Amino acid sequence: QVDLVESGGGWVQAGGSLSLSCVASGDSFTRYAIGWIRQAPGKEREFVSAISWSRANTYYADSVKGRFTISRDNAEKTVSLQMNSLKPEDTAIYYCAAGDYIGEWDYWGQGTQVTVSS
Repeated sequence: QVDLVESGGGWVQAGGSLSLSCVASGDSFTRYAIGWIRQAPGKEREFVSAISWSRANTYYADSVKGRFTISRDNAEKTVSLQMNSLKPEDTAIYYCAAGDYIGEWDYWGQGTQVTVSS
């Protein structure tokens, strides 16, 4: 069991940057892969990025590759998503999720809104 809380969302102009954080509570954080998934208005949820429990492997959607960077601090039970060169199409609610396997998310945070204006 793990509880996830996202923060760091907000409003930014195109080309700007934001850093999202996902803080976990519970004793099992280090066993889980952590992912960021976003959902724009009227669209389905979309995978953004993920990191393995060991930090050895990171994954990115093609749409954010080269602009977003995921990292995790297991001691602090935190996963961060640094988002640079933001585009209006990055506007969405960003969710943090945890699971035994990347793509199989068992636990979700409440989401944080990111709005990028043109």
